[in-house]
Amino acid sequence: MAKYVVAYDLMKQGQNYECIIAKIKQYGTWAHVQESVWFIVTNSTATQVRDNLQSCLDANDKLIVAGLTGEAAWFGHNQEISDWLKQNL
Repeated sequence: MAKYVVAYDLMKQGQNYECIIAKIKQYGTWAHVQESVWFIVTNSTATQVRDNLQSCLDANDKLIVAGLTGEAAWFGHNQEISDWLKQNL
């Protein structure tokens, strides 16, 4: 299974985040690590994830899906996120 960081910027004021959040959560194994940053585990490729999430975006929005190497360091996250990171990276 591949592990990815998904980060996005929805540029217009009042954007509806429900669409992209729902699609990210459909991957099943995920962690919402910061406001617009998620980690997911999936059998999909980065391109497939991007294409799936892109339907929630406007032309001026930004999205990146990048593979995770397994090495990470963090600060300030709650125990649930820390445990998820330890188990999934």
